[in-house]
Amino acid sequence: MTITVIKPGLFSTVQDNGRYASQQYGIIVSGAMDMLSYRIGQLLLQQENGAAIEITVVGPTLRFDVDTVIAITGANFSPILNGQPCPMWRPVPIKAGSILKCATAQVGARGYIAVKHGIQVPLVLESRSTYLRAKLGGFNGRALQKGDVLPITSSNIVKSNYFIHSEDFISFSNDVMIRVTVGTEWASFTEESKQLFLLTPFQLSKDADRMGYRLQSDICLTHSLQKDLISEAVTFGTIQVPPSGQPIILMADRQTTGGYPKIAQVIQADLPKLAQLQPMATIRFTVISLEQAQEIYIKQQQQLALLKFTLH
Repeated sequence: MTITVIKPGLFSTVQDNGRYASQQYGIIVSGAMDMLSYRIGQLLLQQENGAAIEITVVGPTLRFDVDTVIAITGANFSPILNGQPCPMWRPVPIKAGSILKCATAQVGARGYIAVKHGIQVPLVLESRSTYLRAKLGGFNGRALQKGDVLPITSSNIVKSNYFIHSEDFISFSNDVMIRVTVGTEWASFTEESKQLFLLTPFQLSKDADRMGYRLQSDICLTHSLQKDLISEAVTFGTIQVPPSGQPIILMADRQTTGGYPKIAQVIQADLPKLAQLQPMATIRFTVISLEQAQEIYIKQQQQLALLKFTLH
């Protein structure tokens, strides 16, 4: 009862919703980069927090050695199942011996192959997510390779006619406006830097990965702080400004603490848009209030709750 990796794609890993219980010990959270697409895949299969395959830019080719059901969400990797187009954003019955081929994402960067009952790699600190730098979790603590055999549980093939429209939940673009709240050191940045931060179109550099997104532009953000900061907690979407003056957005594999000045914090509802950006994408920022960010998040969670209710 397995999935065999025929081709691994560019960068495919096993991820779930993350390793949150051990941050006080310096353990990285990891988990899906686009948590919204990941969660919808789980809801489509009527389950919670099952380990899925996160694929990046170039998708894998997989052989299913057992009957199961999958749901593919996220960017469109033009999936082909046994030589025929495979629908996304809906449950898809899979028969033993089936081969799924995923191509290259034209827009968007990450997709999720959710499997009924999840990928059954061992739990490590209450999560199956992969953190590569520490070789922790997932499949042997690394990205998938040709010939890997992933354990899964068989599932009865039940035909389902329901599906969702992805545009109701997430948009895929390489030119995005990202909403932020002000960071803890916002007031320490010069007025010019704060204006430039909000008016400048930044480019996502090629030096971007699951740990962080380095942004590049012709400007340099400066602040009035005269001494190093004491490291304090950071989270997914924290925007730090190192001495180079070019912002870094912390992502799923972020460290648990950081000492660079924090100019802003990406609102949680916009993190999926960030996760779907390819290198050289354009990013602009706009500041909203904490209350507005909370209202947007609540609305998004209500959409997911309604989807869960509808599917069950």
